[in-house]
Amino acid sequence: MTTHPAIVLVLGDITEQHADAIVNAANSSLLGGGGVDGAIHRRGGPEILAECRALRAGHYGKGLRTGKAVATTAGRLDARWVIHTVGPVWSRDEDRSEQLASCYRESLRVADDLGARTVAFPAISTGIYGWPLDDGARIAVETVRSAGTAVEEVRFVLFDETAYREFAIQTR
Repeated sequence: MTTHPAIVLVLGDITEQHADAIVNAANSSLLGGGGVDGAIHRRGGPEILAECRALRAGHYGKGLRTGKAVATTAGRLDARWVIHTVGPVWSRDEDRSEQLASCYRESLRVADDLGARTVAFPAISTGIYGWPLDDGARIAVETVRSAGTAVEEVRFVLFDETAYREFAIQTR
């Protein structure tokens, strides 16, 4: 059954969340990086990297395309799965908002395929990829609200007060 998930905002560290699935703002290599990606790989342990390497050795030899999503084990995280999605780098000259929305939609599609009922998301692309926080929050919330999914709860885990405030504005 598809419904609209409850949206919950949390100020904190996504690697400390208990959820069926935690979404990783991954880079296309799937082999770890900085920010959320690095934190998830560090805290989740080598099992996540091992499954990412296996994905790269198979179907994702050239990496994961922007806006797509794929799942691995969650390793040592308090979750069953990590859903890796590659957000777009923000551009003044090109509207990439559909790619950002696709990250949320595709992650929810993968979550549905897995049977996940609770999913924790970071604010995809709003860190080093430079997406303006207000617009990133708007796209995230609108996309989740309009997605048909069996996921019951989407938790946006925001790292600081500024991000939390922007998401709170969008969820009113």
